[in-house]
Amino acid sequence: MRRPPRLFTIACALALLAGPRAHADDAGPARTLHSGGNVLQVSVEGVSDPERVTLLQRWLAECADASLTAFGRYPLRTARVRIREIDSRDPSPVPWGQTRRGDGVAVLLYVRRGASLEQLRADWTAVHELSHLFHPYLGREGRWMAEGLASYYQNVLRARAGLLTPEQAWRQLDAGFGRGRRVGAGAPLDELGRGGTMRVYWAGAAYWLEADLALRARGLDLDTLLSRYAACCLDATADDMDAMTPQRFAAELDRLGGDGVFVRLYRRYASAREFPDLSAAYAALGLDTDAGGLRYSPEADAVRLRTAIMGPRASRERR
Repeated sequence: MRRPPRLFTIACALALLAGPRAHADDAGPARTLHSGGNVLQVSVEGVSDPERVTLLQRWLAECADASLTAFGRYPLRTARVRIREIDSRDPSPVPWGQTRRGDGVAVLLYVRRGASLEQLRADWTAVHELSHLFHPYLGREGRWMAEGLASYYQNVLRARAGLLTPEQAWRQLDAGFGRGRRVGAGAPLDELGRGGTMRVYWAGAAYWLEADLALRARGLDLDTLLSRYAACCLDATADDMDAMTPQRFAAELDRLGGDGVFVRLYRRYASAREFPDLSAAYAALGLDTDAGGLRYSPEADAVRLRTAIMGPRASRERR
């Protein structure tokens, strides 16, 4: 979830309390996106200009296509996306996004009125929120896993879809890790509150990066394990606020082929009081940092690994 300014949070929270009925009269026609037998229903609310509705639907379809680069289909049988334009002093084209559960899974995106297609394409919020569809509700103690997966995938999926270059995506991940590291030591990750948001998001992203690298060393990858979970279990747990704990989610991924990777990392990360050491991960990826920024090793194994994670791929797989 993107964290908005406090006054904007209050205003949007009041709107959300009203629920979908509050916008029933001004909701535009929904567009249904299909992939792999699953659907994403996208509606634009409060916009009367047909050309603007078309632009917002086009932008969301591009972000949805980016999410397909994980494993070629939407993870849930059905989910909704609601887009609403708002007036905001926040310069971001998408000042707030949230994924809601209960009575169906819905991604809510608040778009700054007048934001251009180019500005929307450059923003990470929609892909971040769509990435929350890959995991079940994980509760407060699993917030770092949920936000970490979305923070990792917001860069990986956009790079694969061509919305970022791979180099931009690695730089953005590295910058996020830097923000998380600067929070400093404190409470265990699974107890960290809003004051440690940057460590929650980016230590969480480090968890999924390390898991992805460990799986790739064995000929698997994170996409494959999440695809297996989606196929067997996700629809039964995605909308149930009590169905899954972060520990059980890690154990389920291990049961589906993780072979202990997820639980082992979970135990280390959940109790950690400071940002994880990523030196081994960076060495495997051929990444190094200095005063000039991020540097990329030309060594063949490192190049292959970086490309396997961030390289371009087809967004749609027909099944």
